[in-house]
Amino acid sequence: MSSAPSTSSAAAVIPDTTSTRQYIGAWSVLSVLQYFAAEAAVILAWAGPQPYDLRTGYISDLGALRCGVFDGRSVCSPLNWLMNASFVVQGLGMLLGALLLSSGLLCVAALAGARVQRRRPWLAAVWVRLLTGTAGAGTVIVGLVPEDAGSGWHYTGAVMYFISGAAALLVLGFLWLRKTAMAWFILACGAVSLAALVTGGLTRMAVPEPGTLERLMGYPVTVGMAAAGLVIAQRVHRHRKLVRAAAAQGSGPVKEEFPEVR
Repeated sequence: MSSAPSTSSAAAVIPDTTSTRQYIGAWSVLSVLQYFAAEAAVILAWAGPQPYDLRTGYISDLGALRCGVFDGRSVCSPLNWLMNASFVVQGLGMLLGALLLSSGLLCVAALAGARVQRRRPWLAAVWVRLLTGTAGAGTVIVGLVPEDAGSGWHYTGAVMYFISGAAALLVLGFLWLRKTAMAWFILACGAVSLAALVTGGLTRMAVPEPGTLERLMGYPVTVGMAAAGLVIAQRVHRHRKLVRAAAAQGSGPVKEEFPEVR
């Protein structure tokens, strides 16, 4: 006579790693990489009195609506619309990822067949989604309200992106330890971003290369998010492919067993 399953086992969940929802969510997060192509194009079109310098120029200067002097800097970005559109697309990608990627999937780093308990890992994954969504909302605000629009919302949006993005990567990196080697890279991205953010706050950006410092705040968030999206997209794609192959051969569902995630 078999014993009844324990409460712990009954509470375990095996996240669906083949759904279209998860696949779209992963690619949405991965799409943040478009930012680098947009930034490069906008820099090439820069028409200020001096060439744009990545080391001293603020990122938001590329989205300034008017040519002239802003906050003591000469700015002129004819492709400001492209930069601002890129901010919005980047933010929407993060927001969509936060909505579509389930907490269970994030708990197990998209490992097919892995079980997870609705306890601390689940709560950490929920925080990753909330922080990622907040960072995405922040960069959408940055794109909709350029620095010279006369509103404090631009600064607020930038702070939301930097703080929430770095925090999301740190939580996700710790959550993914022993599930993927990419966890260490994601942790490093979060740590670099946070260290640069603290430095910027303490110095009020009064450093020889403010552009470099700001990029150390922002670039790691973009790259770290893309790395997370890549891990999920690859694993979901692989499992979907195996399931389709098994279905075509009539061998039944593919089952992969992994330790339970607590």
